[in-house]
Amino acid sequence: MADYDFDFELLKELTETSGVPGYEDRVRDIVRREFEAHTDEVRTDAMGNVVGTIEGDSDYSVAVAAHMDEIGFMVRHVTDEGFAQLDALGGWDARVLKAQRVQVHTEDGDVTGVIGSPPPHTLSEEQKEKKDEVKDVYVDLGLDGETARETVSVGDLVTMEQTTVEMGDHVTGKALDDRVCLFAMLEAAKRIEDPDVTVHFAATVQEEVGLRGAEALGVDLDPDLAIALDVTVANDVPGFEAGDHVTKLGDGTGIKLKDGSVITNPKVHRRLRDVADEEDIEYQYEILPAGGTDTAGFQNTHGAKPVGAISVPTRYLHTVTESAHVEDVDATIDLLAAFLATETGEHDYTL
Repeated sequence: MADYDFDFELLKELTETSGVPGYEDRVRDIVRREFEAHTDEVRTDAMGNVVGTIEGDSDYSVAVAAHMDEIGFMVRHVTDEGFAQLDALGGWDARVLKAQRVQVHTEDGDVTGVIGSPPPHTLSEEQKEKKDEVKDVYVDLGLDGETARETVSVGDLVTMEQTTVEMGDHVTGKALDDRVCLFAMLEAAKRIEDPDVTVHFAATVQEEVGLRGAEALGVDLDPDLAIALDVTVANDVPGFEAGDHVTKLGDGTGIKLKDGSVITNPKVHRRLRDVADEEDIEYQYEILPAGGTDTAGFQNTHGAKPVGAISVPTRYLHTVTESAHVEDVDATIDLLAAFLATETGEHDYTL
C-alpha cells in the first residue's frame, strides 16, 4: 500500500453512507458535522446544499463545490410476488447491476435486497441476447408479496450495498463519485486559516440528475471565482488505447481543461498548474469528451464567472467498485488547499 496522509475512516464513512439525488440527508449530517468544526458559518438552503464559509480579509469570494449525491434508484412498483421494480436516479449501466446486493431505505428502516441473476445455463438464446435495461431489474426482498408490500413502498430509495476498502495502492468501493472529492474538500477546509479571500465550501445536491444544486447555489452565493471537484474517467485498463485513457491512476490529481459541460477558464487552470509546480504536487491534464460537473452550474447561473476544476482520476465509474489511487487523493487535497491559501483576489482571470 502506498503512503497517504488523509483520514481513511472519514472517507470510508462518507462513501458507505447512502444519499441519492434529492435525498442526501445522511451525507448532509456528516458534512455539517465536519463544517461546524472547521468553518466560521454553516448554512443549508431549501434544496439541501450545505455551505461552510471561512471568512477572509476581503470581499472577494471563492466557491468550492463537490456534490453529495450518488446514483441510485427509487422504487416504482412492488409486484404481487414480492419483487421491487426500480426507476433510476442518475446514469446506470444496467449490465453492472446483476447479482448485486442493495439497501432499500424505507421510512421504518433499511431493508436488504438482491438483484438476482439466473444461472446462465438455464437461459434461452433469446434471453442471453436481450439488452439489459434498468426497467427490467427486479429486487428480490426475500419476502412474500403481502409482506413485501407492507414493508417497501413506492418512492422508497435504493442504493447499492458495498464497503470501502484499501486495495494495493488504491481505495475502492461505491460512491467515490463524488464522495472522494467531497472528502478532499472537507480535508482542505481543515487546512485553511486566515485566508485573504472568503471561501465558501459547498456540498451540493442533485448533481447526478443535471447539476441542479450547483445551479441554484451559484445564484445564492454569487462568487467571484468557482472551483468544482469531481471524479473523472481513468480508462487506463486493458481494452483501451492510451489516447482514450483520459487520466491515469497514480499520475496525480487532474486539472480539468474541458468536459461535456464546460471549458475551464485558461487563466484559472494555468494558475492551478503553476501552484502545483511550485508546491511539487503531481498533476495531469484532464480532457473529458463527455459528462458534466458542477463547474458548469456556477458558470451558467449568475453571469460570466471564471471557473476551474480539479478531478480525482477514478476507474470503473458508476459501479460499486470505483477505484482511486491514494496518492492522487492526497495530491487533490494538497492542490486545493495550496490554491486557496495563495488566492488573494488580485489574480486577473478576465480574458
